[in-house]
Amino acid sequence: MKVKLLWDRVLVRRLEEEEKTASGIIIPDTAKEKPQIGVVVEVGPGKLLKDGKLLPLEVKKGDKVVFQKYSGSEFKIKGEEHLIMHEDDLLGILEEDEEKGKKKK
Repeated sequence: MKVKLLWDRVLVRRLEEEEKTASGIIIPDTAKEKPQIGVVVEVGPGKLLKDGKLLPLEVKKGDKVVFQKYSGSEFKIKGEEHLIMHEDDLLGILEEDEEKGKKKK
């Protein structure tokens, strides 16, 4: 199934969180909250402004994003949970730390 998004909407697939704490305690499914981090799967064409111009979205396919807790509409594609939300519901784009990849001298 392919989803064609309208305007400033974004399709996000939730990322699963660790099932253990730092001390090794396993968290049961009933006690876990749904993660607020996901990967952008698809984006709409942009936001339609009042003057009729189209403003492109900041996010793109493959971006790792943080979103608001109760935002978006949930549905499943091929058994996998996804969310459709407005770009305004996204709080930020997560970027890899450049220092992490460098070797210490």
